[in-house]
Amino acid sequence: MRLSSLAVLVAVVTLSPAAHAQYNDFAKGQNAPRAASSETIRDEATGKLQTKTVYKPAPRDANGNAQGNQYDLARDGAFEGQTVAVMQFYSEGGFDFEEPRRALKAKGFSVYRWSNTAPSPEELERGLAKANQLWIISGDAKHLNDKHLAIIKRFFEAGHGVYLWGDNPPYTGDSNFVAQALLGATMTADVYEQGEQTVDVQTAPSRPGLRKAHLLTTGIEHLYEGHTVATILPNQTLEPLIVGSAGKVVTATYERNGRRAILDGGFTRLYIKWDTAGTARYVKNAAAWLANAERFGSAVVAQGKR
Repeated sequence: MRLSSLAVLVAVVTLSPAAHAQYNDFAKGQNAPRAASSETIRDEATGKLQTKTVYKPAPRDANGNAQGNQYDLARDGAFEGQTVAVMQFYSEGGFDFEEPRRALKAKGFSVYRWSNTAPSPEELERGLAKANQLWIISGDAKHLNDKHLAIIKRFFEAGHGVYLWGDNPPYTGDSNFVAQALLGATMTADVYEQGEQTVDVQTAPSRPGLRKAHLLTTGIEHLYEGHTVATILPNQTLEPLIVGSAGKVVTATYERNGRRAILDGGFTRLYIKWDTAGTARYVKNAAAWLANAERFGSAVVAQGKR
């Protein structure tokens, strides 16, 4: 399944030196990282003991993913001083963004959140001036206007990451409003009956599962798709990242001209069954990727991590 005319990249991503300062040693798009250990063996020819470094599959957590923050994309604390700005227009069911906030804090990100009501365009502009990236979580009505959009577009065109979250209709309005303008893309359709599943690494690009060998899926072999999900409609600008259990694209990425964005139809992943496979790691990886160290270098590197 394709959303653009570009080939789906499954090769290891080449990282800039600045990005290496922030990323873990295993951050090369490895879904199943291998841990290094030393073994002492006796050489059959000489009879002498030799110590060699061997690589074995990393220990697994209860859901089958590599266990330990060292298998996340970014090092702990790597983004100290960077802020994720969040406009959250859905907060039912106890969705207070606290679990994602704690996950992001491990990598050094602070969170500044507007909840249920959109800031004025002026307040949004002041907030984004201090932010590393912007996340928008749609509600059941549209809150943003053309003035907000112009500010978000300038922010995005300056290279700052944007994460647009929706879910089954009608929870797509603001994300679609922004996605159409920035990415030429939208999400739609309710596949509720196919939610609640955990998907694995894809066996082929068109199959359900996670895109193989992408920085965003570092350390993730199994990921909860969400309680309900919307579908990303086919377009020419995005690449699929998560194909849900129903065979529809749930999450897709944009990476062109030094700009990065994610369009996601499963915001229930942020608060329902948080401890199910891979969610915390995925959230941390997403923020690290959207920080765009490959473009900004030391400007987004915490002191001591450069």
